Amino acid sequence: MTTLGTTPPAPTARPAALSWPGARAAAAAAAGPLDVHDTPLRRAHGQALAEPLTARAPLPAFDTAAMDGYAVAGPGPWAVAGRVLAGQEPPVARLAAGRALEVATGARVPEAAEAVLPYEDALRTGASVAGAVRPGRHVRRRGEECPAGAEVLPPGAVLTPAALGLAASLGYDRVAVHRRPRVALLVTGDELVRRGTPPAGRVRDAIGPLLPGVVAWAGGAPQPVTYLPDGRPPLAAALTRAAGGADAVAVCGASSRGPADHLRPALADLGADMLVDGVACRPGHPQLLARLPGGGPPVVGLPGNPYAAFAACLTLLVPLLERLAGRTPPPPWRARLGPAATGYAPAPHPRDTRLVPVTLDGTRAVPVGHDRPGLLWGAAAADAVAVLPPGGADDVELLRLPR
Repeated sequence: MTTLGTTPPAPTARPAALSWPGARAAAAAAAGPLDVHDTPLRRAHGQALAEPLTARAPLPAFDTAAMDGYAVAGPGPWAVAGRVLAGQEPPVARLAAGRALEVATGARVPEAAEAVLPYEDALRTGASVAGAVRPGRHVRRRGEECPAGAEVLPPGAVLTPAALGLAASLGYDRVAVHRRPRVALLVTGDELVRRGTPPAGRVRDAIGPLLPGVVAWAGGAPQPVTYLPDGRPPLAAALTRAAGGADAVAVCGASSRGPADHLRPALADLGADMLVDGVACRPGHPQLLARLPGGGPPVVGLPGNPYAAFAACLTLLVPLLERLAGRTPPPPWRARLGPAATGYAPAPHPRDTRLVPVTLDGTRAVPVGHDRPGLLWGAAAADAVAVLPPGGADDVELLRLPR
């Protein structure tokens, strides 16, 4: 209340929101890759290489048959000199001209073998075989696919199932990877219900089930979700506890500027540095990025509405965790944004970036719809999120979604 003769205090100016590209860049620059350790291949899935993956042996390691048939030398017909299966040593070290050796796919072929005559092209008569061959056909020469010492994956590459199989084929039992970032997950709100259908005035928690999967997809190790009541003291206490054992903290709810939004005051109480204070995007405008003092972990503040929180994860949390995990982000993925079959086309905003759930139809990105801040329907049905810049564009960047 203002008394007569006094001047009310001037309202505090709200800081300008950072552009969406600027916020993503700030998140990626807020941390560096975590420490490196050697880990067995069976435990390395999803982690990022800390060193180049190089071929410890040539592939193939020896001249090998690419088809079932006969390894032959010289002009035919050829006298069959025996048989060799995969994993066996050929009965002769060198194949003489006019000789053939029956071979299975993957079997080692002897020196001087010029080609493999497949069974379907061969005419076998007793101990002799005939057929038409081309020199070099159906023989995989030693090192032709990958010479020894070649770099096959760079540092920062994520160890997918195929990459793990490749590493094994190159002779690796263990790989040097960056440690997964441990991520504390704090979800606030007195209105949240965690089971069943909520009664009037309450809402079912959608963020607790969402966050662990997003963190794991981005390369992190999610800690169990901690639920907090509304209030500045419990939030500050939870942030202090999280700082002792986490590499990053994600806080959902309390990130706006309403009477129940306590994240900014709690961070100020703790002496945190604010790195991103709002982002010019829709949804997800009130998100933030801060760093706890004394070398503490970065804190990502997510809005309480589910799709807004997911959009903020893609904006700040995912690039931050990818950086901590040592991952090299993939090159930008772009497509032409076209209207849905229903005619729905999202209108661009004059100042803010819009994050639009889309499915992919050839080279087109098709808006899914159902993209209001409080609903994850569109995101759950989408292949990607299209980044529609202020003022609009036909060709848009796409953010891949977990599948």
